[in-house]
Amino acid sequence: MSTDPLQLARPDLRGFAGYRSARSEALRGEVWLNANEAAWANSADRDGLARRYPQPQPRDLRVALAGLYDVEPEQLLIGRGSDEGIDLLVRAFCVPGSDAVLVTPPVFGMYAVSARLQGAGVVDVPLQDATDDFRVDLQQVAARAEGEGAKLVFLCSPGNPAGGVIPRDAVLRLAQQLQGRALVVVDEAYIEFADAPSLATDVGLQRNLIVLRTLSKAHALAAARIGCVIADAHVIALLQRCQAPYPVPAPCAALALGALQPASLAQTRDHVETIRQERGRLGTALAALPAVHRVYPSQGNFLLVRCFDAEAAFRALLAAGVVVRDQRAAPQLGDALRISIGTPEENDRMIAALRVAGAPLRHDFVSGEAMSRPSGTPAGEAA
Repeated sequence: MSTDPLQLARPDLRGFAGYRSARSEALRGEVWLNANEAAWANSADRDGLARRYPQPQPRDLRVALAGLYDVEPEQLLIGRGSDEGIDLLVRAFCVPGSDAVLVTPPVFGMYAVSARLQGAGVVDVPLQDATDDFRVDLQQVAARAEGEGAKLVFLCSPGNPAGGVIPRDAVLRLAQQLQGRALVVVDEAYIEFADAPSLATDVGLQRNLIVLRTLSKAHALAAARIGCVIADAHVIALLQRCQAPYPVPAPCAALALGALQPASLAQTRDHVETIRQERGRLGTALAALPAVHRVYPSQGNFLLVRCFDAEAAFRALLAAGVVVRDQRAAPQLGDALRISIGTPEENDRMIAALRVAGAPLRHDFVSGEAMSRPSGTPAGEAA
């Protein structure tokens, strides 16, 4: 069985040259007349630089990101957040009407959205709501991927919205099992907040493993839309040929490069540690509220919370000016809200709002670390 991940690519794209923009050529000069750019800067452009197209993959930023994630620059593609990476993978590897992707709901919705936009099937392997956490059944994932022709297996670790981490060894075993059949894509958008290490450095050892990273969360650059696909260098080259020209706006690249300087990275580490501490404090505080019957342990910068009356809780928070994510339309989460960890002051305001959200008639709680539910109520069920 071939270990070359490009054997899984769409046959019509394996030799695809893509579009070569004017900035793709390694040319030098002083008078640039090759890209049909404006001859004069816009009056709103104070630096006079916006009239020029940016580099498709800004070299300095690519090197800095590769250093941050401890990979080679050739193993990394910069895109517009993780969303573009997901879309590129589906378009490059899934033949419309034939191939499929596998997802593990409840999970980030863009995996299935990108698949459906491409005309690819979606294989669902639901997370199992165990007594202590949502868990992925990787044996079932492997069997369904092989049996139903999934070219891409999307795993979210830490999971969104459940917050759990999939053990590194288990992911690597899955990738080895699916070698030559599917790519295993691990979305690590929240890994900076977790106790577990990243799988980024493993892509050089396991060629069908792909890791998604982003600067949107821990690095506080959501508006800059800087995400990365980390993969085998040949896969990266294919994705770049499928990518639209000039995906990284120059102001965003400059902002990201500044965020990767030592002083900014040190501040990011401090903020991550604060979020981790607040996550523990909030888990305990939420579990003690009469309106809440379960808080899931989380390795992300959020908590998944089951409420006795999720509508009342959601409305009480809105009335206090606090906006959280309503998860009730997601599979298995008909009574759940996802609450991002804010500043200590924002978190206190959220807790105060939930205190007046109303309580059920019975609230004889069995409390654990960042968990609570009424006695006699099965885990994952509403009271």
